[in-house]
Amino acid sequence: MNISVCICTYNGSDYIRQQLDSILIQLRTCDEVIISDDGSSDNTTDIIKDYLVDGRIRLLEHENFGHPMLNFEYALKQCKGEVIFLSDQDDIWMPNKVSRILPLLEQFDLVVSDCSVVDKDEHVLHGSFFYMTDAGSGFFKNLYKNRYLGCCMAFKKDLLCVALPFPRSIGMHDLWLGMIGEVFGETNFFSEKLIKYRRHSCNVSATSEKSKNVFLKKIHLRLSLVSNLFLRILRESYKKIIKGSKSHE
Repeated sequence: MNISVCICTYNGSDYIRQQLDSILIQLRTCDEVIISDDGSSDNTTDIIKDYLVDGRIRLLEHENFGHPMLNFEYALKQCKGEVIFLSDQDDIWMPNKVSRILPLLEQFDLVVSDCSVVDKDEHVLHGSFFYMTDAGSGFFKNLYKNRYLGCCMAFKKDLLCVALPFPRSIGMHDLWLGMIGEVFGETNFFSEKLIKYRRHSCNVSATSEKSKNVFLKKIHLRLSLVSNLFLRILRESYKKIIKGSKSHE
């Protein structure tokens, strides 16, 4: 299966080189890395351009979307691989990440691996994200509290076709993708720690920290998520009906 690695960057010059090195060493010549930069004002894109001699890398530069979900959506629309790995700009992949995940994607539609949580200098803060959050599959379990960590996620492109476009009212893309996997496919939480998930003062996401959303906002986001999932079910059902009617013509 050909792989697309989808990375979104924004002022990530401190760590992007280490992240790219940990990814590229695991990929084949037929794979690709899509990097979507959200208008960085530091030298992030200059560092990435040093890597463009590697034909597997594509850099997409654009004006600031103002939200990481929109940046990921833009990058995901460019992916050509049969399977897609998501990546943040500041983590580190373990050397066996790809080799351990690919066999699982022959059985499951979406896989989330465990990770160790580290600080900016790679000192371990938490040995296991799964243990820290009681992570695991389950629609209502994750609706109550999201355990779908995007940077640890890989999925089949068929699932992406269902997930796109991202509804604008859902908050973040990782929970949406996880719930699409729950509803339209089979998901797996894999217990091996396959990345170092770096937490520092400049992180865009606060997944491993206590949510600052007030209770009513959480309720609003969850209701929006469920309603959009329902609409997506209707859309996919309609597509199947149309396809079935055309096949009988």
